[in-house]
Amino acid sequence: MFNLSDADLNLRILGAGDGPASFNAEMTALGYSVISVDPIYAFSTEQIAQRIRETSEPIISQVKRSPENYVWNSFSDAEALGHYRLDTMRKFLEDFNAGLATGRYLAQSLPALDFANHQFDLALCSHLLFLYSEQLSFDFHRDAIEELCRVAKEVRIFPLLALDCKESPHAGPIRSHFSKAGFTVEVVPVPYEFQKGGNKMMKITPWRKPSIPSGKQMFQV
Repeated sequence: MFNLSDADLNLRILGAGDGPASFNAEMTALGYSVISVDPIYAFSTEQIAQRIRETSEPIISQVKRSPENYVWNSFSDAEALGHYRLDTMRKFLEDFNAGLATGRYLAQSLPALDFANHQFDLALCSHLLFLYSEQLSFDFHRDAIEELCRVAKEVRIFPLLALDCKESPHAGPIRSHFSKAGFTVEVVPVPYEFQKGGNKMMKITPWRKPSIPSGKQMFQV
């Protein structure tokens, strides 16, 4: 999803809105450094497991209703996708308490994070920004990305599609906003595609002092 190189894997990585994903668990097992933030981490392992059980079937049913919107290369069908999702979430649940104890999972949420400026080399945000464009406003996207740019030297967001499998209406305005603010903004193809057309990430790098006003005071780089 993020076209991570071997060099990228060795960076200080922040996973924003990671939820019950196995990325942190698998990266930690390989000896890499990841901190994941999500409001769901305020709940217990059992509470998160219950939420997973309650939402898994509705999500897969939604995919079954419109299989034409997806690329079936990584998964043979919706049932295979469901099994894969549950397996990755199981890895997360098995790692969750240990990760809480060591500070790898933190109950924080965008657009306000409790980290120092540029504490991370790379911030990754998967299936949150842009995907939930109907639920999350442009202002939320702008403020969330500004915060990610404050705490990390580079931000990558995947995918650029909303839940309807069309490009998010916020993608163009966000790209314009941050380009005008003095950031380097790129849309980069990646080798992963499940939603049709969802094979691009947005990469944002704050390379000089931003100059455009927004909903809150821009920081200085």
